[in-house]
Amino acid sequence: MVKIGDISLGDFPLLLAPMEDVSDPPFRAVCKAQGADMMYTEFISSEGLIRDAIKSRQKLDIFDYERPVGIQIFGGDEEPMAMSAQIVDATRPDLLDINFGCPVKKVVCKGAGAAILKDVPKMIRLTSAVVRSTRLPVTVKTRLGWDEGSKNIEEVAERLQDAGIRALTIHGRTRTQLYKGSADWTLIGKVKNNPRIKIPIFGNGDVTTPEEALTMKNKYGVDGVMIGRAAIGYPWIFREMKHFFQTGEHLPPPDIEARVAVCREHLRRSVAWKGPVLGILEMRRHYGNYLRGLPHIKDFRTSLVMSKTLEETEEVLDKISVCYEGYEQAASGAPAVV
Repeated sequence: MVKIGDISLGDFPLLLAPMEDVSDPPFRAVCKAQGADMMYTEFISSEGLIRDAIKSRQKLDIFDYERPVGIQIFGGDEEPMAMSAQIVDATRPDLLDINFGCPVKKVVCKGAGAAILKDVPKMIRLTSAVVRSTRLPVTVKTRLGWDEGSKNIEEVAERLQDAGIRALTIHGRTRTQLYKGSADWTLIGKVKNNPRIKIPIFGNGDVTTPEEALTMKNKYGVDGVMIGRAAIGYPWIFREMKHFFQTGEHLPPPDIEARVAVCREHLRRSVAWKGPVLGILEMRRHYGNYLRGLPHIKDFRTSLVMSKTLEETEEVLDKISVCYEGYEQAASGAPAVV
């Protein structure tokens, strides 16, 4: 049984990654329904929380049906990180996660996210400040290192554990790789199999099929895997992986009725949470993967993106259901990420 503090996650949990502009409550809801064991919010700027920025505060919204759920923060200064940890503590998530892995330029240029990998003592100071400031279990998500010449994750893992974190998620790339090339799970395995490491270690990066998840478990020994981009528009990946773990067989991919139904639920939740304008606008990034693999889908996808109201969008989804009724996707598993 994998545990983070007092949180029990089962024997080999599947975690939904915190993804900016993706891992919002509507998306988390459909992933939870399809078997995600643990989820995280989009990352939240510590500076934004302290300034009471509306977007940052809205990201604190969590709901009981999501639990266990963690709130992720990022920043490059001890005082704001400590203060934001206290704010997060008051919202009563199940844990608090620190982002030391985001590779995007706007975050790194502020000395946050993956930039912290260049200054391990600073990483430990920030982590210690957060641990001291909250009653919640604190976890960290990070990368192998800054670049190919500084893959310091083995040292980082030990020092973070000593600083008081309760679990560590490692993305198998360096910051300079961004999301290019292949994730290196070898170093993740070395961290997990280090006899000094007593906390759960979760692997992340290029886990897109049940077979890859099982390899992470059996070959590298990780305690669970975190799924990110492969879940966008395809929340079924969680239940498919669990079924494969239990039976060694693939579930058939969702039929058109299931795909449209979950897309519709996601859409309605998006509108309910964000409002009729932003809720419609921010669903557009998901349609490509919900409909991935359907032949001659381009015109329908364009209509979805051009729709401006919930009613218009639902009408297009109705037409897709009728047009593709009885269609069966030949290949199993999640569609490629667009």
